[in-house]
Amino acid sequence: MLDALRKGAGTIVAKLFIALLVLSFAVWGVADMFKGFGQNVVATVGDTEIPLITFDREYRRDLANFSSRIGRTLSTTEGAQFGLPQQTLGRLVAQAALDEAATSMRLGVSDERLISLIHADPAFQSPAGGYDRNRLAQVLRNAGVSEDEYVTDRRKLAERQQLAEAVSGGMVAPDAYLEAVNRFQGETRNVSYLTIDASSIGEIADPDQATLESYYEAQKEKFRAPEYRQDVLLELTPDSLARPGDVTDEAIKQEYDDNTDAYSQPERRMVRQIAFLNKEDADKAAEELKAGKTFDDLMAERNLADKDVSLGLMTKSDFLDPAIGDAAFSMETGETSGIIDGRFSSVVINVTEVQPAHTKPLEEVSADIRKTLAKETAEREVLDLLNDVEDARAGGESLQAVADRFQLKTITPAPFDNTGKGEDGKAVLLPDVDGLVAGTFDSDIGIENDPLPIGQRGFLWYEVTKVTPARDRELSEVRDGVIKAWKAEETDKRINARVKELVDKAKAGTSLADLAAENGLTVKTAENVKRGEASGDLSQEAATVIFSGPAGTITDAGEAKGNGRLILRVDATNTPAFFAESDDLKQIRDQLSQQLQDSLLNEYISQVEAEAGVEINQAAIGLVIGAPSN
Repeated sequence: MLDALRKGAGTIVAKLFIALLVLSFAVWGVADMFKGFGQNVVATVGDTEIPLITFDREYRRDLANFSSRIGRTLSTTEGAQFGLPQQTLGRLVAQAALDEAATSMRLGVSDERLISLIHADPAFQSPAGGYDRNRLAQVLRNAGVSEDEYVTDRRKLAERQQLAEAVSGGMVAPDAYLEAVNRFQGETRNVSYLTIDASSIGEIADPDQATLESYYEAQKEKFRAPEYRQDVLLELTPDSLARPGDVTDEAIKQEYDDNTDAYSQPERRMVRQIAFLNKEDADKAAEELKAGKTFDDLMAERNLADKDVSLGLMTKSDFLDPAIGDAAFSMETGETSGIIDGRFSSVVINVTEVQPAHTKPLEEVSADIRKTLAKETAEREVLDLLNDVEDARAGGESLQAVADRFQLKTITPAPFDNTGKGEDGKAVLLPDVDGLVAGTFDSDIGIENDPLPIGQRGFLWYEVTKVTPARDRELSEVRDGVIKAWKAEETDKRINARVKELVDKAKAGTSLADLAAENGLTVKTAENVKRGEASGDLSQEAATVIFSGPAGTITDAGEAKGNGRLILRVDATNTPAFFAESDDLKQIRDQLSQQLQDSLLNEYISQVEAEAGVEINQAAIGLVIGAPSN
């Protein structure tokens, strides 16, 4: 038993779990379990408590939303690494602060008002319009919330909304603020500029030997050869073990006969549908169809595009409403139905294409079946060989010896550094397996390493066979690279010196045209350049710098787009017109007003929290995220 525990503690999974546990302690600290708190309370704001069950529910909801955004499911412990518990807790503490303030002010909501708010909630409306009691029950059931809990939470929300509206609801962004934002966002500038690049400073000769050696000694670390390591690799995957040639024609025929449905395509139809929200509209459409109107006429009258009405290619079982499916599959191509009383609404449908049912012949799918059967056999062999290989490795055999015993092939890639690049600076061709390069540099010659997963059913073993230590290269090995680096640095120095010289002359009164004539340059112009938006030769940095002063400003604007540096003169500033009642500015005012309201409300919440006092039950939070304190 002890040996098993020691072995388990050394696995990657166990090490990762311990690391996450330590991280959780580092984030939340170690505190007395229930000191100053009820067992089921995660935090308090004054006399207002945040129940542990509420935090747990909200955290898991936030975790699910975040998981859907990144495309994989996170555990409660992994969510802590992204700061999700703090975000959830912060939101609940802010709500509790408003609840505390509302209680102290004796704010309340009547039952009649609460009922009207619930009935008006869009989430509880039926497809035909109006409050739907069954819809309420369904939404709450899916959310895992009882009706009593919802009513209590909705009442508190209404009280918080009263308070928030009183604190900041009437705040509107003033015209002066709106005008300043409008000018900042809409102002443009006209500029003239010169580009100073490598071509404008002439050819730079190679450095003499003394200069090159001095530069190399000062920059030797940049040219140092990194440590290289070489592996022998053993892959065990269904693809590497599969032997399609061993699959008999009889097995292929049997697979085809046993799974004919898998090679059959049922009849499918391309269907368009228009739904009607009430019986009056449906009856009117029915009369219009009888009078000779087409489906396309109905679409045009309602401003509907094909994407609004197309259901796509559908099998009969694809229809959620059997009545519509039955009708669609009883019609001819191009035919339009009458009004169909569906489960959710009345509809009219139009069939534009019919694809008959068909079954692929054996000769068409035999090659795919052969590959599939060979791979299925290989998948079973992978699991059998996995145990055999691990047993042999535990017995001290090298990967090459294991491969020879089980008639497997090893791979020996070229030596690579800790970025996966070879001695020629190019990426070494390695299996696409997470952790191989890092694992190689965490290991050493003679060390047995855990296999790495390849896909869903494959494994990769690696063994370090050679380590080439990092070293300082001789100048002769990297001479061309050192010369190139010296020239690049020297080019930058000369460009910077030339830019400073010309900027000083321009600021002293020399025009850009004269500077261009003296130095073989060309004056270029750019008009209506927006703040921070790259345009033509002007980089984002340049499009920001030109707004640092009024018309006539001379400035070095850093790098141009591509290469070189810019010397710019602001020729004109273009201030946007200000019409406070325009639609665009109304929208901006709404956004600014909301920001001001949110800022004021946050300040109020912070004040309530400071006066009432906030206490956090670290241990309870640890229980939810999977890292309880001792």
